[in-house]
Amino acid sequence: MESLWREQTPKLSSKADSNHLTMENVHRDVIVVGAGMAGILIAYYLKERGKNVLVLEADEIASGQTERTTAKITSQHGVKYSTLMETIGAKKARLYAQANEKAVKEYERLIRSKGIECQFQWVPAYLYSMQNKKVLWEEAEAARSLGIDAFFTKETELPFEVTGAVCFQKQASFAPLEFLKEISKDLEIWERVKVMKIRKNRVITNDMVLTADKIVVATHYPFRNVPGFYFLRQHQERSYVLALSGCAKIEGMYIGIDKNGLSFRQAGDFLLFGGGSHRTGKNRNGGKYDYLREMAKLYYPDSQEVSHWSAQDCMPHDGIPFIGKYSVFTPHLYVATGFQKWGMTSSMVAAMILRDELCGIKNPYSEVFRPQRIHLRAGLGNFRTDVAESAKGLWKGLFHKNGPRCPHMGCELVWNPDEESWDCPCHGSRFEKDGKLLDNPAKTILRETK
Repeated sequence: MESLWREQTPKLSSKADSNHLTMENVHRDVIVVGAGMAGILIAYYLKERGKNVLVLEADEIASGQTERTTAKITSQHGVKYSTLMETIGAKKARLYAQANEKAVKEYERLIRSKGIECQFQWVPAYLYSMQNKKVLWEEAEAARSLGIDAFFTKETELPFEVTGAVCFQKQASFAPLEFLKEISKDLEIWERVKVMKIRKNRVITNDMVLTADKIVVATHYPFRNVPGFYFLRQHQERSYVLALSGCAKIEGMYIGIDKNGLSFRQAGDFLLFGGGSHRTGKNRNGGKYDYLREMAKLYYPDSQEVSHWSAQDCMPHDGIPFIGKYSVFTPHLYVATGFQKWGMTSSMVAAMILRDELCGIKNPYSEVFRPQRIHLRAGLGNFRTDVAESAKGLWKGLFHKNGPRCPHMGCELVWNPDEESWDCPCHGSRFEKDGKLLDNPAKTILRETK
């Protein structure tokens, strides 16, 4: 089912040459691969700095994870700041906080300066728990010590009591496709051009070879395995959302930190009611939408479901996105990935950092997000878990063969009954019942199904 955003904004247009398939010797200063929020923002800011930029998109603008977001623009990223202070230190944690706070304000500046009508509004963002007051108290203290306007409270608008909540003041929400409709219209974007390989400064698509001085991979999950090895440094998770009518309106945005915690966010007349997060490929029994519907009837008995959809998120081991050089061996190639569940804010952080890096300007936040960083203390446990899951999937793909194998690296796929898709528990590729590719890193269709 389509997301609420796609129903509201069915088609985005861009400045594109309809004859691009017949063009030869195409060269640009920068080629950006991927026309989601990150790719469009990166291209927008580079063009603003005078760069000749081309965006390539395998499908349509914002047809990937961007249209499936809950569209919270916030520096509140779960129990983040107390964790970062412990694992990477207060200095880097403060830079992470400042980068995301700046991203929230930059959205507001851009939207106001261009007069974009996209339902942008300032709202508070809350973390809440029905069990763990201490963790939230510590998170509020950590965030405040890093310069964020945050406080602990027990008062919320939720339809149940909580033991505590952390409120971040002056965060924001918006309609993402309405926003992209405006900022993408003057960019050069070629839709339905699938990039298959990148070799030095060449971008090899399904129809042609293009060249660029610099190339940015903004495809949600990087499709090039080596170098970079991003398939060893993050995994993918899915989560689900219902759009409900007939609910009492709320002002804030909420996300629960407990197991089976729920997400709440007002979108005009509709309540976005989410949850059910799980590692991609780990939903063999289904029931995620059913769970949300049960909770909706419990808390909002007069509500009506008007839409439902799901999203996929890249989860880096140390909890920090990868933004910068793709690897030390590819000086011309850049990446933006690992946004966790905070893709709107992280997309803006990526755009500001990569704009500066590609224009030779030092960015004060780039070191925190540098893909070549090593945070063993922060990510070792998650790395071990991911390696074990990948090894299990590869073993089953090679020897058990109970289901089809992913064309990415050969892991056994698992049927997801909620979405009627084949999902890879190793690296998160997904396919429709007939084999059509839904989510990367796989680049080809699934030829074998059962």
